[in-house]
Amino acid sequence: MTGGGAWSRVAPEGRRFLRGHRRALGRLAGWSLLESAHTFLGGYAVARALDDGFLAGRTAAGLGWLAAAGAGALLGGFALRGVFAGLADLVEPLRDGLVRRAVRQALDRAVADPAGAGDTGAVSRLTQQTEMARDSFAGLVLTVRSFVFTAVGAFLGMAALAPVLLLVVLPPLLLGVAAFLATLRPLAAVQRRSLDTDEELADRVGTLAEGLRDIAACGGQAPARARVEPLISAQERLARTLAGWAALRTLALGTAGRLPVVALLAATPWLLGRGITAGTLAGGLTYLLQSLLPALNSLMTALGSAGTRLLVVLERFSAPVAADPAGRGTAQPVQPPPSRSTNGAAAELRGVTFAYGPGAAPVLDGLDLVVRPGEHLAVVGPSGIGKSTLTALLAGMLSPDAGSVLVAGAAARREPGEGACAPDPRRTLLPQQAYVFTGTVRENLTHLAAAPGAPAPGDAEVRRAVRALGLEDLVAGLGGLDGEVSPRLLSRGESQQLALAAAYLSPAPLLLLDEATCHLDPAAEERAERALAERGGTLVVVAHRVSSAARADRVLVLDGTRAVCGTHEELPARSPLYRDLVGRWSQGESAR
Repeated sequence: MTGGGAWSRVAPEGRRFLRGHRRALGRLAGWSLLESAHTFLGGYAVARALDDGFLAGRTAAGLGWLAAAGAGALLGGFALRGVFAGLADLVEPLRDGLVRRAVRQALDRAVADPAGAGDTGAVSRLTQQTEMARDSFAGLVLTVRSFVFTAVGAFLGMAALAPVLLLVVLPPLLLGVAAFLATLRPLAAVQRRSLDTDEELADRVGTLAEGLRDIAACGGQAPARARVEPLISAQERLARTLAGWAALRTLALGTAGRLPVVALLAATPWLLGRGITAGTLAGGLTYLLQSLLPALNSLMTALGSAGTRLLVVLERFSAPVAADPAGRGTAQPVQPPPSRSTNGAAAELRGVTFAYGPGAAPVLDGLDLVVRPGEHLAVVGPSGIGKSTLTALLAGMLSPDAGSVLVAGAAARREPGEGACAPDPRRTLLPQQAYVFTGTVRENLTHLAAAPGAPAPGDAEVRRAVRALGLEDLVAGLGGLDGEVSPRLLSRGESQQLALAAAYLSPAPLLLLDEATCHLDPAAEERAERALAERGGTLVVVAHRVSSAARADRVLVLDGTRAVCGTHEELPARSPLYRDLVGRWSQGESAR
């Protein structure tokens, strides 16, 4: 999203917030207006002290005017106290509202995507970004208010002294301001990308930190580093880009802050020739050097840093809720609906469109897909593209905004009164976070097979599942089938292996694996997927390795512009994204 897009989203909410705090704004404006009297007296009193006092030989009058300027300074200090009290009435409600919104967004994401790993970006929004918004908003209000009322006092003072001063000062001043404003939109866009990258980096580092034991045990340091280093490099590039825009902003600031003084000095002979007095020129310079230009410098600095930062942060809070905070890309139609009858499909999506909230970009858009009985389908694509959303739709956890999702010929999501809260015997979903509970190994392996009226799997059947997935050592280490399982003592990979064995014993004909093998090494992942594919039934796997996709009968590629479905051999010619994935995988394999 560009800086303009962020503004179009944030501006209406900003106007509503300010309308809701008119009383605080009125108090702030009143104190600021009182403070502007100090600005007016600053230059006007200097001019009168020279022309009507010292230069006219009336020392007492000159000292009187300077005393008036000093009284104005005291009045400005008194008014500033009221300014900060009014500022608190605006800033604190904003922060409180953002904290409530951050919590609400995290809860909404948890409800929308219960199979996900959680909204790790919410921590950044709740702590760092709310405080960033609070400080940026306070600084921005303070400096904008100061500039507006200082400019009012200074321009009125110049007009009272000699209106021709405005003709000399305003053109270079406006030129510098226009040059500065031209940098704001690109600067906001870069800062937004920087925040996106920061959240994604925190998300990946957090995920890797949770699995460090498995990464070290499986020798996965290089792949783990490969997931983080591009984001670090991106942050470095963005920092350099921000520095470049900051340099341009400094140049514009110098133009606005220095040219008016140069113009006034250069025009001095011409002004003196038109009857402008030395006191008037001194008063004009006083307005520029002591009031207007320092206020302008503070304003432009605040807009260039706090202003763009505030815009970016508020846009994060006003964005529609999405399951993945990274939220990149949408999936377009996979393929035209098949002409053959789909009455025997294990699962089917017909023109499915889904978005997380009104106004949000669709995660899936017009998706048509048929999964045949007994098929092994892999789903690949970048993070946040809609893979978990697809499995949640097939699992009946989400309802499409348009189109229909069928499992075994019936609607995937059951309505109230249809046993919506009871286990659905048609499918079993394994999310990335494996469900393991305190109990015996046997109970953890058979809980998905405990269908009403159906006999529990016997020990022979359970041991067959253990052998199929290669879990003999793990089960023996836990004390056998009657050993007690303590979830906190298991690694992520061990938890996933127990959950996969439970899925193997599940009678459901459709198994949905949403990165349910992500904490396993490649050999263990391959054994698990082959065992689950050979157990009978249909297998849909959200794959995080190309080797997993290569084992599937077909691969569904979600790439954000269009989705393509085909075999591992066909897809490199049809999907540039899949061709790149296969190329990187092949290079990694040849390097081993």
